[in-house]
Amino acid sequence: MTAAARSAGPGRPKDLEKRAAILDAAKRLFLERSYDGVSMDVIAAEAGVSKLTVYSHFKDKESLFAAAVEARCDEQLPATLFRPGSADEGIGPRLRRIARSFHALATGPEAIELFRVMAAQAQSNPEMAQRFYEAGPKRTLAEMEAVFRDAVARGQLEMDDPKRSAGHFFCLLKGEMHMRRLIGCCESIDARECEEHIDSVVRLFLRAYLPPGTAA
Repeated sequence: MTAAARSAGPGRPKDLEKRAAILDAAKRLFLERSYDGVSMDVIAAEAGVSKLTVYSHFKDKESLFAAAVEARCDEQLPATLFRPGSADEGIGPRLRRIARSFHALATGPEAIELFRVMAAQAQSNPEMAQRFYEAGPKRTLAEMEAVFRDAVARGQLEMDDPKRSAGHFFCLLKGEMHMRRLIGCCESIDARECEEHIDSVVRLFLRAYLPPGTAA
């Protein structure tokens, strides 16, 4: 089920076209003006709907923000990304597919700006920070944990703590580049540098977790 459908709540089916317009407006405005700089009235005007329509889909601004975060993650890291690409796909190619998409998302301008928004909100609005974590990072970590558990079940990896390893995998993928992007020290990204970094992280994980005698 999508983020939009989960947030709809009980009652008659909602107008999905209007809902999509509201989410599109929210995704754009929260990044452009920050969380505090956007009101539900502004989002309604940008989406071309009434304020009442916005509230019929999302009970408050925090719920809309969480739905916008989840929608963005669904677009760039859909659940299907974490499934095996084919019955005989090796764990190396599978990890590289996921790694490329995650790295592109994490170092992209929208994600960087979103992290800045959340950093600005962390002290004054911890509840929203928790909503952000659950809508984005927590969901992605759970998907990666499932990938590792599946790989262990298939005999492709030997791993004692798939949940912790999922966190390690994403932290390594973000690496120094994410930090430089976050503080504005890296305005452009070199594609070759990205690919080399992704490959080094995947090779590191394979060396650590491949069963003895298994080729990478």
